[in-house]
Amino acid sequence: MRVPVVTSLLCATAILALGVALDAQPRQRASPHEKAQATVDGASISIEYGRPYVKGRDIFGGLVPYGQVWRTGADEATTLVTDATLVFGGLTVPPGTYTLYTLPGEKDWSLIVNKKTGQWGTQYSQADDLGRVPMQVSKLDSPVEQLTIDVSDTAAGGELQIRWATTRAVAPFTVKK
Repeated sequence: MRVPVVTSLLCATAILALGVALDAQPRQRASPHEKAQATVDGASISIEYGRPYVKGRDIFGGLVPYGQVWRTGADEATTLVTDATLVFGGLTVPPGTYTLYTLPGEKDWSLIVNKKTGQWGTQYSQADDLGRVPMQVSKLDSPVEQLTIDVSDTAAGGELQIRWATTRAVAPFTVKK
């Protein structure tokens, strides 16, 4: 009678070990990845993200629903790394590593800076938000096939820019000295 119990325990242990091993495997990326880097007012800033393609799909309001938090890229969550304090509107972002999300709307967008890092895709928790800031949204004259995120120096500080399909969303910032 003990043999079936031992066999059952061994099978359960093997299944559990296999599940842990499979979960530990790196996930397959669906899109190419890129790191956007810039120096703005002496601050070193980088954003690493997955770059999905439009591929004929309806992007904003379709693939990326309005009114829902979006991972702002593909695969692993998009990360922002800064070695200086950045100020996006009323949101102060101390030096460190953060996850970026957005909340797209038909007319208004928000940039979400989240303190939790290292997650895959849309494992988002609002409780981990450092904060949210409005983004300036406009239509592009010509469509952008592959999601592009840039950080650039401007006369007033810098800007984080997201372009994809026919949408451009911008979050201006300054570097706190």
